[in-house]
Amino acid sequence: MKLYIAKVAIAKFKFWEFYILPPDQTSNFTNIRVAYKMEKTRNASNGRGHGESGRSCQVVRPTATKANINDSPTLPVNIVKETVSRGNACIQARVSDTSEDNFSPVLKFSPVVGDRLSSESTIETCSRPEPRAVKQAGPLEKNFVRADPSYLQTLGQAHSGWIFGAIAELVDNSRDAKATKLEISIESIYFKKAGKDIPMLSIIDDGHGMTHQDVVRMTYFGHKQPDADDPNRIGRFGVGFKTGAMRLGKDALVLTQTADSRSIAFLSQSLNQGKDNLEIPIVSYYRKGQFMELDTVVQSEATAKYNLKSIKEFSPFNKYLIGEKAGLFQDKCTGTQIYIWNLDQWGSNYCLEWDNGLNGGSSFHQGDILIRSRRIRSRPGQISQKVPLDYSLRSYLEVIFLVPRMKIYVQGSLVRSRPLAKSLNKTCVETGIIMGKSAHLTLGRCQLEWEQMNCGIFLYWHGRLIEAYKRVGGMIHNGDTGRGVIGVIDVSDLMDEGNGLVWVHNNKQGFLDCEPYARLEEWLGKVADEYWDNKFDSLNVVKDGALYKPDQEWVQCNKCRKWRMLDPGFDTKSLPVEWFCYMKPFEGLCDLPEQKVDAGVVTVSAKRTGYDSRENSLPFEGIATIKVEDMSSDSIGLSRMAEDSSPLKRIRRGLPRACKKV
Repeated sequence: MKLYIAKVAIAKFKFWEFYILPPDQTSNFTNIRVAYKMEKTRNASNGRGHGESGRSCQVVRPTATKANINDSPTLPVNIVKETVSRGNACIQARVSDTSEDNFSPVLKFSPVVGDRLSSESTIETCSRPEPRAVKQAGPLEKNFVRADPSYLQTLGQAHSGWIFGAIAELVDNSRDAKATKLEISIESIYFKKAGKDIPMLSIIDDGHGMTHQDVVRMTYFGHKQPDADDPNRIGRFGVGFKTGAMRLGKDALVLTQTADSRSIAFLSQSLNQGKDNLEIPIVSYYRKGQFMELDTVVQSEATAKYNLKSIKEFSPFNKYLIGEKAGLFQDKCTGTQIYIWNLDQWGSNYCLEWDNGLNGGSSFHQGDILIRSRRIRSRPGQISQKVPLDYSLRSYLEVIFLVPRMKIYVQGSLVRSRPLAKSLNKTCVETGIIMGKSAHLTLGRCQLEWEQMNCGIFLYWHGRLIEAYKRVGGMIHNGDTGRGVIGVIDVSDLMDEGNGLVWVHNNKQGFLDCEPYARLEEWLGKVADEYWDNKFDSLNVVKDGALYKPDQEWVQCNKCRKWRMLDPGFDTKSLPVEWFCYMKPFEGLCDLPEQKVDAGVVTVSAKRTGYDSRENSLPFEGIATIKVEDMSSDSIGLSRMAEDSSPLKRIRRGLPRACKKV
């Protein structure tokens, strides 16, 4: 009897793979050979790999013959199936054998360490004309989604309507990282692959940085939303960096550093062009003394070298430029740097254009980043074509935060924040209850918006601007109604469902269509119409050239970022770009608390609106604080206590001389 192997089989069982091999032709025995391999696995408890848990096994016949298997012609074969039980799984091996003496091979396993295989086995023999593949039983297979590289372009379309929304996503991340300083600029850099200088957008902050795990999580396409709504955090959907970066350009590199680590991540459409699956190279280092060493715990050395090679090939960053940018962190400073190139285009040019302004930090002409089209965003009832916020990044960042604390620089020039609620004339605060939740709206007239024929409500969520110039009530149907009237409201509580769900679009440029938002629109329209009817509809118009100055003038300290109320009549244009608390007119310490004005109280300065300081100065200096009772005309009604004050009487008597009835 001679043995002939008709087919080589592979059997898989959990972490094991068994290979049924033909007899060794150089041997005098006809025994088939069985080899096995165990895949490396990680133990969930300690992360260490298991050792091998068994030795080799063979299928042997009781008495080996010395005949060569090649000497025998092809004969009918028997399929022998060996099944070894182990829990709910099994191993199946198939061999072929002639049966002149009705020989049945025996499958023998050597002892097993650890999880033991069952020692019981069954052998089935059945005659078949020729071997046929048998479907192997295995564990339940799960279908995981594959990300095609084209999905990066789809992500960028989240901000297709307004490119500044993409920049805002990256600004939000800096604020969430507790950054105190943020620099945004576009500069030219030489790209060897392109053979020319290309513009590159950089966004650099001094926040707490990201660890390797944070960087990996940042590359996820979304993550689980928090169960609770954190009012001090803006990011929550897990797509902001991807949607923002891919809207601005095709390629983005992130360089981030914590106190103990440094990581580089590369999100690139150029790198993934033509590939079937998305590849995002990440290289991480850990701090060893004063130096950063490659972290081989989270990556192998070979993987790190491959990723660095990919980054250098498809980006302007070689080892020298990476070292130069890493040097910006200085010593043990933390932060994150984002660089974006292959910027989005507008026709034959770029969608963004940039201006470095005048040298020397001049406040007359500061640097800015502009949208090339200068298009005005569509809003119901919008008639003005002069809305700088829609196409000037500097104007947008002036009002992006309800309470601005972070210093933001655009093209090297400091952005002077403009807290809207502190820059209004005839300010009043309205309080209402919407679906059981309290809402506080600050209304007033802004001189700048009056000149540009703008009006509307600014809606903030978690202190971040979501909607600007939202027209409500009569503003929608009449372009002159509400001219110059601005409202400011934070709707964080109202837009929170209470179970982790928020009624905010994931691009943070609008709210979802929901009942709380519909009720809010209705309430805002009613309050804005009443304010306009009571305060301005029958207004006494002042002489030509009169200005609606804010009820209070404020300035922000460049060190402590607190807002300080200025003395009445002080010319804010005389202040330097970077002002500190010790300077005039405050001349105080940064430790002093921030000043606040009670609702319904305004500050009347000695210099009245429309007066020339040289011809109509009043004979007293200082501040008089009065309660506003009736503001239907420019004649301010004073309380009985105020009537007894002779300086205040002079203010009231002087008003008619500066006004004329329509």
